[in-house]
Amino acid sequence: LDGCIICICSGTDLVNLNFMFMVAENPDTARKWIEGLRSVIHNFKANNVCPMTCLKKHWMRMCFLTNVNGKIPVRGITRTFASGKTEKGIFQALKDLGLPSGKNDEIEPSDFTFDIFYALTQKICPRTDIEELFKKINGNKTDYLTVDQLVSFLNENQRDPRLNEILFPFYDHKRATQIIEKYERDEELKKKDILGCYMSSDGFCRYLMSDENAPVFLDRLELYQEMEHPLAHYFISSSHNTYLTGRQFGGKSSVEMYRQVLLSGCRCVELDCWDGKGEDQEPIITHGKAMCTDILFKDVIQAIKDTAFVTSDYPVILSFENHCSKPQQYKMAKYCEEIFGEFLLKQPLENYPIESGRPLPSPNDLKRKILIKNKRLKPEVEQKQLEAFKKHMEAGETNTPIEDKELNSEAPSSLSEATTEKEANSRVRVKHLGICVRLYPCHVQVAEEPEDSEEALIAQYTYVGATTNIHPWLSAMVNYAQPVKFQSFDVAEERNIHHNMSSFNESVGLGYLKTNAIEFVNYNKRQMSRIYPKGGRVDSSNYMPQIFWNAGCQMVSLNFQTPDLAMQLNQGKYEYNGSCGYLLKPDFMRRSDRMFDPFSETPVDGVIAATCSVQVFSGQFLSDKKIGTYVEVDMYGLPTDTIRKEFRTRMVMNNGLNPAYNEEPFVFRKVILPDLAVLRIAVYDDNNKLIGQRILPLDGLQAGYRHISLRNEGNKPLSLPTIFCQIILKTYVPDGFGAIVDALSDPKKFLTIAEKRADQMKALGIDTVHTHTHTAHQFELPCWFEELYLTDCVQPTYLKLLKKQQKELNTLKKKQSKVGDCFSANLSVYNAKRLRLILDTQHTKEWSELISSHSSEEQEMKDSHVTQQCEHLKKLLTTVQEQQTMQLKLIHERQSKEMRANQAKMSMENSKAISQDKSIKNKAERERRVRELNSSNTKKFLDERKRVGCYYLLFF
Repeated sequence: LDGCIICICSGTDLVNLNFMFMVAENPDTARKWIEGLRSVIHNFKANNVCPMTCLKKHWMRMCFLTNVNGKIPVRGITRTFASGKTEKGIFQALKDLGLPSGKNDEIEPSDFTFDIFYALTQKICPRTDIEELFKKINGNKTDYLTVDQLVSFLNENQRDPRLNEILFPFYDHKRATQIIEKYERDEELKKKDILGCYMSSDGFCRYLMSDENAPVFLDRLELYQEMEHPLAHYFISSSHNTYLTGRQFGGKSSVEMYRQVLLSGCRCVELDCWDGKGEDQEPIITHGKAMCTDILFKDVIQAIKDTAFVTSDYPVILSFENHCSKPQQYKMAKYCEEIFGEFLLKQPLENYPIESGRPLPSPNDLKRKILIKNKRLKPEVEQKQLEAFKKHMEAGETNTPIEDKELNSEAPSSLSEATTEKEANSRVRVKHLGICVRLYPCHVQVAEEPEDSEEALIAQYTYVGATTNIHPWLSAMVNYAQPVKFQSFDVAEERNIHHNMSSFNESVGLGYLKTNAIEFVNYNKRQMSRIYPKGGRVDSSNYMPQIFWNAGCQMVSLNFQTPDLAMQLNQGKYEYNGSCGYLLKPDFMRRSDRMFDPFSETPVDGVIAATCSVQVFSGQFLSDKKIGTYVEVDMYGLPTDTIRKEFRTRMVMNNGLNPAYNEEPFVFRKVILPDLAVLRIAVYDDNNKLIGQRILPLDGLQAGYRHISLRNEGNKPLSLPTIFCQIILKTYVPDGFGAIVDALSDPKKFLTIAEKRADQMKALGIDTVHTHTHTAHQFELPCWFEELYLTDCVQPTYLKLLKKQQKELNTLKKKQSKVGDCFSANLSVYNAKRLRLILDTQHTKEWSELISSHSSEEQEMKDSHVTQQCEHLKKLLTTVQEQQTMQLKLIHERQSKEMRANQAKMSMENSKAISQDKSIKNKAERERRVRELNSSNTKKFLDERKRVGCYYLLFF
């Protein structure tokens, strides 16, 4: 029977499983069965089929599960539709369809066609909600939709207005006609006339329940992201204490958990390795000192090999928490090499050496490879010990591969003295059998006097840290996931070692987020981090992973055995990208030149904020019991985007089959980061017990009227339950900018409205030429100063100086004139007596010297006067400047005071307007709007003050 036995595993979650075994004739037949079953089971679209396909599957199931007579019992049909309905109504519906309707009657499978079954569902669960929508579209004038009406409906309601018109073209007559021809059952309506073909309400209902109206883009369920980026640029689906099926204390360990977790798409599993105590001395996996059962390490390795690359070909990371002695570490390394074979990445890739500053390889580079995350020895120590190990192996000493005394001379020699993820508060260091360990108190808070034995055991529990004395063979298998003790973000940035990674428990991680959020994001751009639950979660509950995804943490490890809200978010998120376990982080969380604060309340540069509205109309086949139901709609994302427990419908009592909620839209007005946001729609009964839920990432959500197929707590599809709702997605527009956006989005319509209003104004005798567009009031900077002229500076002291200088100049000129006259008289006498005996040249020279002397004296006096004037004018200007500066300061102070008063008044008025806004129906939304307004006003007011300050700064 070797290779002929097939085991089929099924269940509602990863823990509560059922096993069915089949035996094939030969191994080839078994292999074909396995391949065929896996192609169906792991089809990523199988969990996202439309409501019509779910009805077909349910119909086929009823046809297959016939009684001993090979017929379908009516009793089975009544059980299917018993919720909130009497059997009498179901019997009447069967009778109307011409089928046997007695309580004990049976139906021939050949008579129970799908069309009959669909008609039965419409009678038992009439879609009045779709009928009302149908009438709304055609104006309740006809019993059909025209092609034009259908085109308008599709473009206005079923299409996201944010989409590119080229990549996602508008619906036209051709596409609408194709839809009618595909879903309309009335041949008469499908016949074309002058206006085209028509669609009835039945065809419209079939269309809304088809794959063409899936709530998410189906291509997002395929592998659509680039897989060539470094590992650190991806979110990686990760598991914590993978081996446990229940509680962290006293729980059961199971090899099957590794299979199920890997088959679900998880790419990082944890192995807590301890020394086995039997005669064979086999390493085991268990939660040490926590009273959990044991499983063999080699069995887990075999299970990992069998299932690692069934769902996804992308790399699997084994997170070892190693507590084993060196002899058993040798066995661990031996099993990894022998069982994994070529799957194990034992050496770094040639293009990605283990060097500082070198980025990590991509998922594509590591396809179908298994990476080991374990402490590693220092390179020189590892090489020395590895050489010694090889000598022992060559000598045939396989039973005792290495004596501890030979290799412990330099221990502890690992890259980190405390790299185990759970070592947070060291108390005692103990050496035992050559293994350096640490003992820790349990983080669980218990009563001083435990009431039962379990609490007493938990109180006495101490955690034993992982060994730092590593076997060189195991150390050599570690490459791109080398854990180190985290020191600080600055140290990590300075070292720039991309293959180093650190682990943080949720409490430590939250602490770093509070104090160093931006640094944490930058750290995760370069190297990987792993988050795991705190020790106090002995019940295996989970923390909310969204806060760590917001910081770009790659491995946000959860307890997969617990199907709580955190796991639902995790499974819903990783359902995208082909369920391969890797999701590419947004651009700004990967680029080193971008800064991102995960606590930001303002839009991120380069990212367009969105508005999401969800209106819940009805539910279908929610329960087979007569119970009350209500729907909650939540948003998870950045802290400012997260809205929980605010939006819920009214309770519809005693109807689990087709409750009608007809609620007002739930509006998530401002989603800053749609790439990280997810929408959760959950249905609860009147005891607040979850009936079904669905996680929908916002970046792949489709707008329009959609049927949301529900999942159970473990994210497994429920066959028939759906919620019918309308989803509206659009770009977020701040208050006051709606008209501008409308004008830009449809300029023709805007101009038409403006022209129409202008014509109406002309009819009233108003000339629009003299009108001007009113703009919002803004603070205008005044022009307070005029140029300073010379006449403005003329004062008595200055006039007196000018008068004095003019008098001195006139005196000098008069003196010079007398000297010139005397020189001329002497020259005349001299010429008369000497009879012009002296040459004219000599006379000219003397005269020139006299004139030059007079000019120099006059110029010196003028220069002196100018200097005096400049000094005097400078004093005058300084005085005037001081006076104007004083006036300017007074003006600045007055205007700043007025501006602050106006800003305070505006802020109060805006807050008052929000408090009086009747459209805001809950306190949380009102507080959120006030917070958003304060943030916007703060930025606007600071910009205004800065602008005013810069203006006045020019004059100070």
